[in-house]
Amino acid sequence: MTADTTRLDPSRDPTLDPARRSWVESADDAETSFPIQNLPLGVFRRAGSAETFRIGTAIGREILDLAGAARSGMLGAAGAEVTEALQAPALNALAALGPAAWSRLRAATGDLLSTGNARLRDDRTARSSLVVPQDAAEFDVPMRIGDYTDFYCSIHHATNVGSMFRPDNPLMPNWKHLPVGYHGRASSIVISGRPIVRPRGQVCPVDGEPPIDAPSRLLDYELEVGAFVGPGNPLGSRLTAAEAEAHIFGLCLVNDWSARDVQKWEYQPLGPFNAKNFATTVSPWIVTMEALRPFRCPLTARAADDPEPLPYLRHADGAASSAGVDITLEVLIASRAMRAQGMAPMLVSRGSFRDMWWSFSQMLAHHTSTGCNLRPGDLLGSGTVSGADAGSRGCLLERTWRGTEPLTLPDGSARTFLADGDEVIMRGFCRRDGWVTIGFGACRGEIIGPS
Repeated sequence: MTADTTRLDPSRDPTLDPARRSWVESADDAETSFPIQNLPLGVFRRAGSAETFRIGTAIGREILDLAGAARSGMLGAAGAEVTEALQAPALNALAALGPAAWSRLRAATGDLLSTGNARLRDDRTARSSLVVPQDAAEFDVPMRIGDYTDFYCSIHHATNVGSMFRPDNPLMPNWKHLPVGYHGRASSIVISGRPIVRPRGQVCPVDGEPPIDAPSRLLDYELEVGAFVGPGNPLGSRLTAAEAEAHIFGLCLVNDWSARDVQKWEYQPLGPFNAKNFATTVSPWIVTMEALRPFRCPLTARAADDPEPLPYLRHADGAASSAGVDITLEVLIASRAMRAQGMAPMLVSRGSFRDMWWSFSQMLAHHTSTGCNLRPGDLLGSGTVSGADAGSRGCLLERTWRGTEPLTLPDGSARTFLADGDEVIMRGFCRRDGWVTIGFGACRGEIIGPS
C-alpha cells in the first residue's frame, strides 16, 4: 500500500507564505515557535480538568481546538473524513488518511486563523470556547503508539561511542550499509514535563566482580528527533526509501533516557534492554512534513567514497538534495539549586539534524524491508543527534567523554551524568533566510530519586 505522494511547490503554497499573518497576535511575535506557517498538531485539555483529551494546533501562545472547530463546521473544506478523524482523542486516525487529507486540514486551519478571516476572529463566544492558552493546558502523548523503534543514525555519535570501547574499529562493518536500530518500549513513552524516576537495575561497579542491584549512577539523556508513521504497510510488504516519505506524518523531539551503567552490563549480546525501557520523553507537538518543506536539505555526513546504499534504500531521483531536515537542536540543563536561585538553564550542546547519516525515509524503508508492517502512530527515533565538535554532542556520555571531562553548571556543581533534581530541556527550531522560523517547542523532564 503506497500513500498519496502529492506535494505542492513550497514557493506556491499559501500555507508557507512568509507574508501570511494570523489574527492571533502572539503568532506574529518574532520569538514564537508557532507562527501560522507552522500549525503543529497535538492533543490537550484544560489543565486540572477531567475533560477528554482532544486534537488541537498550536498558534502563537494559544491552542486552537480543532475537534471543536470541526464540529462547528469551521473546517468544512478539510472534508468529512478529516472532520471525523479530528473527533478522536489521538492523532492516529488522521495520520492514517495520508498526505492529501493532511494538506486539506492544514489549508483549512490556516485559512481560519489568517488575519482576513472573520469567522472565528469576530465570534467572541466561539473564541472563548475554542482558543485556549497553552499555559492553561495540559498535554498527552499525541499518538497511541503501538510500536517504538530507536535507530543509531548519527555517524558522529556512533563513531564517538565506538571509539570509547573499540578505538581501533569504532564503526561496526554493517553501519554504513543499513540503519541500525532496536525495538524500544512503547508503554513507557511519556509526555514532556512528566518527572523521570531514576531507574534501578543490575550494575557492575567494578569490572570482573559480581553485579549488584542499585540505582543507576550514570543516568544520561539522548537528544533525538522522532518521526510518527502515517499510513502503514501490510504485513509481508515493503516500502522503498523513495516511497517512504509519504508515510511520515511529522516530527517531534525525543529524549531517550539511558542508564549507562545498566547498559554496559546488559548490552552483550542482544543490545539495549532495561537500560532504556524505563522512560522515553516526547514533545507535545508534531510538526508536519509540510511545514518543514522550506527546511529540507541534503544530509551532510556522507563522503564521496562511502558505499552506495542498496536500491531499496536509495531516495527518489533528485530527492537526496532534500532527504534531511535542517533542524537546530539544543540541550539545556537546570539543576535544582539553579532553579531555586532563579538561574537560567545552561546550554550544554547545540547541533543540527542535517548532520545525520541516514534519513527517516531510509529508516522507515529498512524497517519494512523484511515485510514488517508499520502502523499509524508508530514512532521511529533517530538515535542521538551529534555533530563533529564537542559542543554538538547529544548526550552526556559523549559531552563529558565517559565522565573524564565534567561540565561545571552555573551553581558551581559539576556534572558527568545527571543528578537528582536536574531538569533536561531540549529545543528545536528551523531557520532559513526568506522563510518564517518555526519551532518544535520543548521536550523536558526532571530526574527524581528512585522509588
